[in-house]
Amino acid sequence: MADNIPSGRGVRDPLLSCRGLVRRFGDQLAVDGVTFSVAAGETYGLLGPNGAGKSTCIRMICGLLAPDEGEVTVCGQRIDRNSVDAKARIGFVPQDVALYPDLTARENLRFFGRLYQLAGRSLDDRVNEVLGDVDLRDRADDRVDTYSGGMKRRLNIAGGLIHRPDLLVLDEPTVGVDPQSRHAILESVHRLGEMGMGVLYTTHYMEEAEQICDRVGIIDNGRLVAEGTRRELVAQLAERDHIKLTASGDLASLSQRCSELDGIEGSTVVDDRLDLIARDGRRLLPKVFELAEQCGVEVTSVEVVEPTLETVFLHLTGTELRE
Repeated sequence: MADNIPSGRGVRDPLLSCRGLVRRFGDQLAVDGVTFSVAAGETYGLLGPNGAGKSTCIRMICGLLAPDEGEVTVCGQRIDRNSVDAKARIGFVPQDVALYPDLTARENLRFFGRLYQLAGRSLDDRVNEVLGDVDLRDRADDRVDTYSGGMKRRLNIAGGLIHRPDLLVLDEPTVGVDPQSRHAILESVHRLGEMGMGVLYTTHYMEEAEQICDRVGIIDNGRLVAEGTRRELVAQLAERDHIKLTASGDLASLSQRCSELDGIEGSTVVDDRLDLIARDGRRLLPKVFELAEQCGVEVTSVEVVEPTLETVFLHLTGTELRE
């Protein structure tokens, strides 16, 4: 997960802004005061267990469902059921593949493009462009019912891109696909962010959020319970890195010296291994190696185990993402 996005990037000049979203279904409060934003060029992951309120948020963002309270704006324009111009700035890729199986990929995309008033040479050029974005040009004239599941998912994304949206909303785009297709989809999403598109991404695969999301928001029981980069979320929970050194020599002396370093919060020797608990372990490695040399310790292997999004997620929700 990218940790180099400037702090507050999602708040400064947001492309997507959700403010105080509330939605009830009868007596059930499905979304309770959700507020977050996504900047141009940012990939924002919205994570939560099943039933947490993610899908309801997505439907309100795309103008498919009206909030009971709060508002959604895209590029400064308010989203509601009748805001045609504002909704045209959004590309929505649903979890269920929305394609015509008896048409070719090119015919599907031409149909979607005409819905957005594209025509002629500009439509043909745009179809070829998005087919390239999802690596399907070589199968452009094959019927969709001959495609693998992963190829259908990629074409589904192309359909959401055909009208050059400012914001792309991806609802679990890699469900049920093979690892190769998942890699291709994630590469495509990464390129879109680099090109300046805002991406709102929901997933049931924590490693995907680690890999492509600049920031994540964790939603549980309808409320946004945490938000930030992986490092920021880990810091909020006071989680620490674990440095594991396999070495020979005077490990007791090295352990004592390491325990005196600023940022080392624990040091334990077990047989031929030194275990350190650290804040920002990778930054401290050069100093640890320097101390090892001073103590006459020969390091044969080193491993830095950093807290993951899954660690944070389990702590905040008490459930695995796939539940």
